[in-house]
Amino acid sequence: MKRIGLIDVDGTGRFPNLVLMKISAWHKSMGDTVEWYDPMFSGHFDKVYLSKVFSFTPDYDYPINADEVERGGSGYCISLVNGKEVFDKAKNKPLPPEIEHIYPDYGLYPELTKDTAYGFLTRGCPRGCVFSIVGKKEGRCSVKVADLSEFWNGQKKIVLCDPNILACRDWKDLLLEPIDSGAWGDFTQGLDIRLMTEEKARMIDRIKVKEIHFAWDRYEDRDVILPKFKMFADVTTLKPHAHKAIVYTLVNFSTTLEQDLDRIYTLRDIGYWPYVMIYDKEHAPKVYRRLQRWVNMRSTFASVKRFEDYKEGAKKRELLAMQRTGPSKSLGACRQNPTTPFLSHEK
Repeated sequence: MKRIGLIDVDGTGRFPNLVLMKISAWHKSMGDTVEWYDPMFSGHFDKVYLSKVFSFTPDYDYPINADEVERGGSGYCISLVNGKEVFDKAKNKPLPPEIEHIYPDYGLYPELTKDTAYGFLTRGCPRGCVFSIVGKKEGRCSVKVADLSEFWNGQKKIVLCDPNILACRDWKDLLLEPIDSGAWGDFTQGLDIRLMTEEKARMIDRIKVKEIHFAWDRYEDRDVILPKFKMFADVTTLKPHAHKAIVYTLVNFSTTLEQDLDRIYTLRDIGYWPYVMIYDKEHAPKVYRRLQRWVNMRSTFASVKRFEDYKEGAKKRELLAMQRTGPSKSLGACRQNPTTPFLSHEK
């Protein structure tokens, strides 16, 4: 029996690390003990795993008392070159099948996974977006990799992390699984509105969702995307004006501020809620942070109609009001892939 330690390097407290849950489940099935690593109190381990999803998260720099240390995750594969993220596939090491397809140990994150299941039905995306690592990491074809039963066992909510489930040829059978489950569904990565048809829209409408997520990243897709948004609103009960349809809106990448504002205003005009995502936020001009604050705080966006009318002073007063009354509901999803295949191996 081995003593295994785990370190969630990102440690955001907002999203469980799916790979660490799978590693924990596999080691426990082998009779090993698994626990979170603490540099001050844990003592010696046979092996410690570190997982890092986000490239901007600083690496774990405390000493690790273990015979073997294994670091992994997308965060260790990405570097910033000339302001753009570059994925090094040579560093990417997928989990072995026996770990990849094991039922996750949700007990690692009892609060985050309370009556909630997390997983992937598909991997890969045909789009090959320059700002995304999915095509390089998982391939340019969306393929089925699991059935729902692999990570769901009756929980009331299912969080699906698929990068582009609508691009998979098995999309109909895959959508039937959350429909038949009767659980609440959440497509965290955003559905590809460009692939939407009336048949797909009606099937999605049969899934119990509180919010549905789409994306409008490329300004040049305007003529393709807008009719799809209007069609989706027409054929489903998920009416955008009821705050159920959220559109991730990428800025600071390939669009001008004027194009960003045009997308934001247009989405609002047709009843959808934009949600600004800043590419390379750490180095982005300050105007994009102001834009994000204005749009993503729903009460502010609803009351201040134009970006040029958004005042920081009003924002400060609103924050003070929030401290007295509590925050309004806002979307906290992140479009980075929350899985972390393991990379380097140390002894």
